[in-house]
Amino acid sequence: MAKRTSKANRASGTKYVDGFVLPVPRKNLPAYRRMASLAGKVWRSHGALEYIECVADDVKPGKYTSFPQSVKLKRGEVVVFSWIVYKSRAHRDSVNKKVMKDPRIAPMMDVKALPFDGKRMFWGGFKVMLDA
Repeated sequence: MAKRTSKANRASGTKYVDGFVLPVPRKNLPAYRRMASLAGKVWRSHGALEYIECVADDVKPGKYTSFPQSVKLKRGEVVVFSWIVYKSRAHRDSVNKKVMKDPRIAPMMDVKALPFDGKRMFWGGFKVMLDA
């Protein structure tokens, strides 16, 4: 009997993910959600496979390290964890190039108008090691 490989497992190692962690004031969550909803539409329209935004729910401050410590979380803020999935790093670069030229994204490029402190956000690109 031939071993059957799932599409997800065949894709592991080829997908690429940009991940983001940022602090958002709770009072700004509705504005952040609107901004993220538009951003998701823009990224998806240019080829991103997934665009996910999550707000901390069960995230305890750690003794040495934690999501709240990583963004220097202040009173009244919550951690947002998000990621965008692409076919590959080259695909990510191609999609992001198109996104940056999209006029819908221009208002999000004004750091002073963002509903969060972009200086405390961190992000990075990751090769998918396993997609089970």
